[in-house]
Amino acid sequence: MIVDACLRDGRGGSPTLVRDDTPMPDAERALAVARSGASHGAFVTVGDGVADVRFFTSTGELPACGHGTVAALIWLADRLGRDGEFPLRAGGRTFRGWAEGDRAWFEQAPVTVRDDPGPVAPVLAALGLDPATPGVRAASTGRWRLLIPVAAPAALRPDLAALRRACDALDLLGCYVHTPPGPDGRLAARMFAPSIGVPEDIANANSTSCLLAALGVAELAADMGDALGRPATVLARVADGRLQAGGVARMRRGRPAARAKT
Repeated sequence: MIVDACLRDGRGGSPTLVRDDTPMPDAERALAVARSGASHGAFVTVGDGVADVRFFTSTGELPACGHGTVAALIWLADRLGRDGEFPLRAGGRTFRGWAEGDRAWFEQAPVTVRDDPGPVAPVLAALGLDPATPGVRAASTGRWRLLIPVAAPAALRPDLAALRRACDALDLLGCYVHTPPGPDGRLAARMFAPSIGVPEDIANANSTSCLLAALGVAELAADMGDALGRPATVLARVADGRLQAGGVARMRRGRPAARAKT
């Protein structure tokens, strides 16, 4: 099943493969993602009280995937025929997610931020930016990525081969380039992650969560995917004392049945 995750105004979003997990080599999971045409896949085992989720791209397994979690929650709500809370286990942690209609939220992993990102000049050069660009941070919810403030993300034309080499040398997941958020928390962003087989990500909830933590704000709405013709909006907020990420998603095939509320 393909789920379009993090839609903007009912369109676009990141196509994500979501399916029941069955015994198979990890290489077959990666191949299933490649064959689906999606950038990411969520493989779900529905158990008693908790759903185990594993995330893959065409190059292998990831410890976490934010928009993949949104997609998995919408899939679970449809599969189980109800809205409400869904305990999830992924990447070695157990956490809560919620689905309400076409919107899903989940508790984000703790975010670590480094104001000194290290020797990142080769990464910035590969993006076509001044190697002395100020305000660059490194952040992680499990894997490190760069948070790079820019005035016009849409204008970037990165050298993806050079970017992959530079990110691999620093063991970085990729680069999240973003405008400063406006007074309403809205911003534009792009996520480049060639090291995991995703030249540009349509939607990236984990990096948006990292930015929220780095800025110390209460909520963000990141518009992404425009350069790929798939407009997406990723949501991040602090609610009930916890950092949460989410978005609107829709299953592509078939029409979901009415769901009970719990």
